[in-house]
Amino acid sequence: MDILKKLNKYLKSNLETPRRSKALYREAFMDYECAYAGSSIGNSNIDNYIEENKNDDKFQKLLFSYIDSKSLKDSDVYNKVDIDRRLFSKIRNDNYHPSKNTIILLGLSLELKEEEIEKLLESASYSLPKNNTRDLILRFCFIEKIYDYIKVNELLDNYNEELLN
Repeated sequence: MDILKKLNKYLKSNLETPRRSKALYREAFMDYECAYAGSSIGNSNIDNYIEENKNDDKFQKLLFSYIDSKSLKDSDVYNKVDIDRRLFSKIRNDNYHPSKNTIILLGLSLELKEEEIEKLLESASYSLPKNNTRDLILRFCFIEKIYDYIKVNELLDNYNEELLN
């Protein structure tokens, strides 16, 4: 089957359209109010929660564990998808928060599985939701093991979606 036909079929069967009504929002807000009515949640509790659960270097640790597990050199990773060496150095050495596109490019370079790219994206507070064509195309590429970013850009371009850098 031609890859574009396969992608088109995938998009038709997986693209979710959000169906939210005012009533749904009202219901969610009421649930929230009921859950916290009369509770004594203070800023210190929120601050403690944030401090205990904040993990600034989660993305870096996960990325470099993937690189190490595949026995790759840093240069193998960033050269494969034309990521600037200085940007990669920031990711390695600083507490740098990369863009979603940069993470997708790194995932392509590492030839990650769908679950692995989801985990890497989530570690940087991103995702590939199923309610948008571009993200579904990217997800499709990881499912189908299309790791050449030029081919990925061609697929994105066929649907007039924003290309990867």
